[in-house]
Amino acid sequence: MKVALLQAAGVPGDVAANLAAIRRAAHEAADGGARLIVFPEAFVTGYNIGAEMLLALAEPAGGEHVRALRTIAAEAGIAVLCGLPELDGDSVFNSAVLIDRDGEVLLAYRKTHLYGDLDRGAFRAGDALAPVVEIDGVRVGVLVCYDIEFPEAARALAVAGAHLVAVPTSLMEPSGWIAETLVPARAAENQVYVAYCNRVGTEGELDYVGLSSVCAPDPSGNVFAGNAETLLYADVDPAAVDEAKGRHDYLRDRRPGLY
Repeated sequence: MKVALLQAAGVPGDVAANLAAIRRAAHEAADGGARLIVFPEAFVTGYNIGAEMLLALAEPAGGEHVRALRTIAAEAGIAVLCGLPELDGDSVFNSAVLIDRDGEVLLAYRKTHLYGDLDRGAFRAGDALAPVVEIDGVRVGVLVCYDIEFPEAARALAVAGAHLVAVPTSLMEPSGWIAETLVPARAAENQVYVAYCNRVGTEGELDYVGLSSVCAPDPSGNVFAGNAETLLYADVDPAAVDEAKGRHDYLRDRRPGLY
């Protein structure tokens, strides 16, 4: 399955502009043969826009923003994974929704690991990982940004059978090493693909590093973007996951009782 990642800045606080960018990228990716497109963390609204604006723009599950994403996915004929703030009562969650190419919601996930005061001042943490779902024979799990920095989160999705862990993110300076070193390690140690979709440009005081990637079970298959706006393409092949496990199977050989 070919996947696409939109590495872009977005327009902080401008939902209409961001949805328009999502629509354009979804159609371009579908025309390029991709069956799934991933967007950055909170891309619908912007990420570092302040707790007050996030609360004002957040919608309950299945709200207008999700309906717009469902329409885009169905019109373009491509599965869409996108981050957005989700309102539940008085709480805002840093969520991501995965929609299939027919416009049906496959999963909605709430970020479980909150990053510093930036996240804790605006969001409530989710309390469960989302199930692994299937797109065109590829089993997909979802994390958001800081989640991938916890080995247990990626490992849990791998144990659940994921071929691909897709990660909307907003990685900023000076943490480029996370994209360059840690994300490829997560793919290799779990023998899965990791699609890590980041922002570029600035939002408030944050400078985003770009470096979006699709990292493979064998690092020789890793594909990286630079730090400019781009639509990154890569192939995800479940056979490559099986091949890596045929050489040495970390999941089979681990000893959880020792840990």
